[in-house]
Amino acid sequence: MEVERGVQANIGSLSLSNEQVEPEAAIRTCHNGTVPQIPTIDLNDPDQERLTGAIAEASQEWGIFLVINHGIPSEIIGKLQGVGREFFELPLEEKEAYARPRDAKDLQGYRTGLQKEAEEKKSWADYIFHRIWPPASRNYRFWPKNPPSYREVNEEYANCMRGVVDKLFRCLSLGLGVEGHALKEAVGGDELEYMLKINYYPPCPRPDLALGLVPHTDLCSITILVPNDVPGLLAFKDGRSIDVNYIPNALIVIIGDQIEILSNGKYKAALHKATPHKEKTRISWPVFLGPPADMVVGPLPQLVNGKNPPKYEARKFKDYVHCKLDELNKKWLLF
Repeated sequence: MEVERGVQANIGSLSLSNEQVEPEAAIRTCHNGTVPQIPTIDLNDPDQERLTGAIAEASQEWGIFLVINHGIPSEIIGKLQGVGREFFELPLEEKEAYARPRDAKDLQGYRTGLQKEAEEKKSWADYIFHRIWPPASRNYRFWPKNPPSYREVNEEYANCMRGVVDKLFRCLSLGLGVEGHALKEAVGGDELEYMLKINYYPPCPRPDLALGLVPHTDLCSITILVPNDVPGLLAFKDGRSIDVNYIPNALIVIIGDQIEILSNGKYKAALHKATPHKEKTRISWPVFLGPPADMVVGPLPQLVNGKNPPKYEARKFKDYVHCKLDELNKKWLLF
């Protein structure tokens, strides 16, 4: 099985593989000893040069890696998981109080794609989106009031994330040979938006019939994801799908389209997909780090010259999002 990347110059999107992955191949993971493991990086490594090299190498070769010793207390991660799980266990009517308006252009709000019948291919996920940083971007209309601690826990998690975000951007910048602040400034600096999504996949009697995202890349700059202990996230490398291993309290870092664009292709947006589990509930908490809507994103000028021309078109982030979501919708991926 060979997974090809999208034709970037034509649609300005790194989202889809040109060649559709067959369902059987997409869920066939590799467990023998010859398959490389997704890198795990100690974010508290005191050797800055070694840490930068590890993150840069993982971002070039994989586009996805796990970080441990990241500084976010395990208690905070546990609380985040607890209030998220409690929300999705509420009655449907209560969850729909936070529903995304059908005519809304913004993604914020609750949606469900769960189907009771499993005789044909069906969507099989609940989810909610809302921004958690910066504070001015928060719309509490879409933040659940039940459980009562939901707001406090999510705000605390957002505050804790900021140090992780800054360290990742600094290492990624230094790995490109540019100043440590270059990449973060290129995606908005202090106006960088953190969009939380909680994905809730209850046990699925026929995972093979569950519609999920086909192999795709994330349209943001970086995704930082908290998983639960149920497998289901697959990364694609060298034509194979590989299970993303679970390490308690580790964060999964996924390089997104905007970092690939800014690095002029040196860093690779990770091709990945999610699947439900037959017997267990799978939940994940990805935070998508995106530029402000009107921010123009293109290859860093420091990385472009006569011998290394720009490989990507500079465009406003909102235009990039529109292009990519339109392409995703055509393939029944979003709703």
